[in-house]
Amino acid sequence: MMSFFSGIVMFLVALSFAYFAKALSGSYMKSTITQLERRFDIPSYLIGVIDGSFEMGNLLVIAFVSYFGARLHRPKIIAIGCVLMAVGTFIIALPHFLIGRYKFETSIRSSVNSTNNLSPCPARLLSPVALGESNLSMWIYVFLGNVLRGIGETPVQPLGISYIDDFAREENAAFYIGCVQTIAVIGPVFGYLLGSLCAKIYVDIGFVSMESITITPGDARWVGAWWLGYLIAGVITLLSAIPFWFLPRSLPIPAEQSLAQCSPEQASFIKDSPHLEHKYQADEPASFLEMAKDFIPTLKTLLGNPVYFIYLCVTIIQLNSLIGMVTYKPKYIEQHYGQSASKANFLMGTINIPAVALGIFFGGLLMKRLKLDIMGAAKFAIGTSLIGYFLSLFFFAMSCENAKVAGITIPYNRVNGVSGCNSQCVCSESDWDPVCGENGITYVSPCLAGCQASTGSGKNTVFFNCSCVATAGLSSGNLTASAGHCTQRQDCDRVFSYFLALSVITSFIISLGGTPGYMVLIRCIKPQLKSLALGFHTLTTRTLAGIPAPIYFGAIIDTTCLKWGLKKCGGKGACWLYNTTAYSGAKTYLVSHQLCKFSHLKNERGLQNEETKSRKSHCRIFYEFIGKFLCKISIWLPTNTQDSWLSQTCNFFFKRLLCPPLVTCINGTC
Repeated sequence: MMSFFSGIVMFLVALSFAYFAKALSGSYMKSTITQLERRFDIPSYLIGVIDGSFEMGNLLVIAFVSYFGARLHRPKIIAIGCVLMAVGTFIIALPHFLIGRYKFETSIRSSVNSTNNLSPCPARLLSPVALGESNLSMWIYVFLGNVLRGIGETPVQPLGISYIDDFAREENAAFYIGCVQTIAVIGPVFGYLLGSLCAKIYVDIGFVSMESITITPGDARWVGAWWLGYLIAGVITLLSAIPFWFLPRSLPIPAEQSLAQCSPEQASFIKDSPHLEHKYQADEPASFLEMAKDFIPTLKTLLGNPVYFIYLCVTIIQLNSLIGMVTYKPKYIEQHYGQSASKANFLMGTINIPAVALGIFFGGLLMKRLKLDIMGAAKFAIGTSLIGYFLSLFFFAMSCENAKVAGITIPYNRVNGVSGCNSQCVCSESDWDPVCGENGITYVSPCLAGCQASTGSGKNTVFFNCSCVATAGLSSGNLTASAGHCTQRQDCDRVFSYFLALSVITSFIISLGGTPGYMVLIRCIKPQLKSLALGFHTLTTRTLAGIPAPIYFGAIIDTTCLKWGLKKCGGKGACWLYNTTAYSGAKTYLVSHQLCKFSHLKNERGLQNEETKSRKSHCRIFYEFIGKFLCKISIWLPTNTQDSWLSQTCNFFFKRLLCPPLVTCINGTC
């Protein structure tokens, strides 16, 4: 019994739980980006900064933790990291308890007996009451908490994976790592489901009467109980630290393998430095000064490995697209297909993420069953990436039209937001209090719809005598408008189902190559450098992909905003309405990055197959044909399915800057 609890199986269970906890917290963060935008009234690029702060905290210490941690008690270092992650998660939820109640603009009575009955057509513009500065700057706590989460997460991956690879049998290592990565993907399933549940609950639940809330979860002004999920995730992360305190520093090494030796296949991929002797084993004591002196030469040896270096470049390119896409995919579903935040998170958790988990698991299982060596794993990863790229091109055709919003996406002869049909009212153009007219057109507010009076209360409020609804094509009379924006079109619902199906298939196929690709990384380096290699890989990918990708994706999304909210004390707030056609054009970046990945993988294969130069001319013809074909398809498809300045700009960028170097590379002259 004691051998079980101190063995590799127990460590595998503990590491899987830690992976689950950190994945749950990370995915829950991404599920709350729209809630955080609205609650703190900030644009998407700033949300990208907050999301990237996790990577900032991670890169502060990861090189040192990976290098020095491999020579210390790895399980206990992982336990300390889990505790720090839990504390950071609790700090993220702290602003909710420090700021006041959430308030939103509305002209709807909260109840029948309410005396707060604002006229939908006021004679004068009311002066807004400025909010306190604390409400505007409390996002700093979210930023700092996420930084601490990143610091705490640092030792989990490099020290945990290297521990398994050091003490597990070689034929079982890939399967064990596949199990851990599968659990890591199951974590986001529960993270997004938790996000879906919390998004349905009003942010101030327990502090306000729900009868006084006049908006629904589908409203752009709705803010869910974002803070509740962070408290739950923090408790789970804290529990994940407990098993590691009782695990040993090292385990018995299987008789047929040694930490200091490489397999014959590994030896053919590993480039040794003649100036470096690796003196320290993972469990061999060494002074801090000795380890510090050895750090720079060890890092040079690591980066001198061509396979490792090319794999590093490939991962940076791939993660730039994947991180940006995953971060804003729930928001994309909300804005482009008219779904609520709760439903978007539910779909991510129940449909998309399980496909990724199954792909990673079966990728590891296939590698074990087929007994793939390093070259076989690399070829498998290339094939799945290429198929996934082809399928991703069809996303360009799954676009919906912009929502019909008077004065923004469709005109009604307005001058600065005011038309003749609502000129008798003194309307504020900064408000976002949408109503749906009988004509199926959404109006920014009852005032801008020209409504004269209202009946009912709360979510059942109906505005009547709406003059702008009459001028939009319907016969004059007592035309009405109901609270909230108009629902999405049926044809868009059909396209949305196609989008979900293709998303599942593409995610599964790309994920199949995840575990084989990861095994290429850890098998192309010396065993003594394993922790440093994994840590430096995480450091560089998070520095060059994890931090910038959410920021520049958010900045691109901000350029598609059609209706900005204004902060009470001045300045730009959160976006209420996006140009969905331009929004979907941002997917061009994903295609560009996947194509770059393909070209880099081709070069990696060339590095590993120098002995096959006699067949180079035949391979060049094939790759030249494939590369040119992909370029033409990638240009033609977005050009013929999008009609927006952003799509045209991205298309020009791809055509002029990416395709010529790619074809040159494929021709073998790069």
